[in-house]
Amino acid sequence: MLQETTHKAVLDFFEEIPKYYGCLTEITEGLVDTIEEVNAQFSTWNLSEFELIRSAYRSNGGRFMMEGQKLYYEIAADKIVLFKQIGRHKFECVEQYHEGVYRVTKIRFHYNY
Repeated sequence: MLQETTHKAVLDFFEEIPKYYGCLTEITEGLVDTIEEVNAQFSTWNLSEFELIRSAYRSNGGRFMMEGQKLYYEIAADKIVLFKQIGRHKFECVEQYHEGVYRVTKIRFHYNY
């Protein structure tokens, strides 16, 4: 269950995300075994770039989604343990899939304003 502050941060993000439509969007995704100290030796990372076309909440399965041409990315709403803004137009989301299994998603929008 999301803490109230995390829940609010997630809702605020998805309410404001339409302003980023048409922007180059960078997603860095990592699978890690701890969120306290991310160690490159014990983590796996991927990077994707796309122009954000749309976003939505998929109620079937409880997923937040972001879509670009030839890219579809989802975040499991019920797995989010941390969501925060880490910089100007930069966000970080941590999902916990099992004890010691986390997915860290860093989202950066190349916003012109």
